[in-house]
Amino acid sequence: MKIELHAIGAVRGGRAEVVNDDWGDVEATIELDPDWFSTDALASLESFSHIVVVYHFHRVDPTTVESGARHPRNNRDWPRVGIFAQRGKNRPNLLGVTTCGLIGVEGLSVRVRGLDAVDGTPVIDIKPYMTGFGPRGPIREPGWSKALMAGYW
Repeated sequence: MKIELHAIGAVRGGRAEVVNDDWGDVEATIELDPDWFSTDALASLESFSHIVVVYHFHRVDPTTVESGARHPRNNRDWPRVGIFAQRGKNRPNLLGVTTCGLIGVEGLSVRVRGLDAVDGTPVIDIKPYMTGFGPRGPIREPGWSKALMAGYW
């Protein structure tokens, strides 16, 4: 099955280069496409503290996409795990999803903090973060994933 998606806008500012860690204080702006949206599309978004951003890893070389198992960040101290058991950028469909802080909304611009996407990244969707859509019940994750995330934010 083929699905066609269109970017709703793009990331402006923040980092220019892809780096694995220290994204927590990075500020950027998501600029919506003015040919597609009016400011009504963002009405009341500023009443939320966080948003979920879906974006395309546009800088990943398609020949490096993984479909099986690998060591996260190629670190052999961590186990080989399937691509769907990690959040690496070299994944099928090249989609990233991040919950980030919402600093403000002005016109068709959404200012964020902690979005791990670089300048020029196509944005596929924006959703408000609602605790009701968050996890229910206890959270389980392996030790290597906590080690990987230790310096991420």
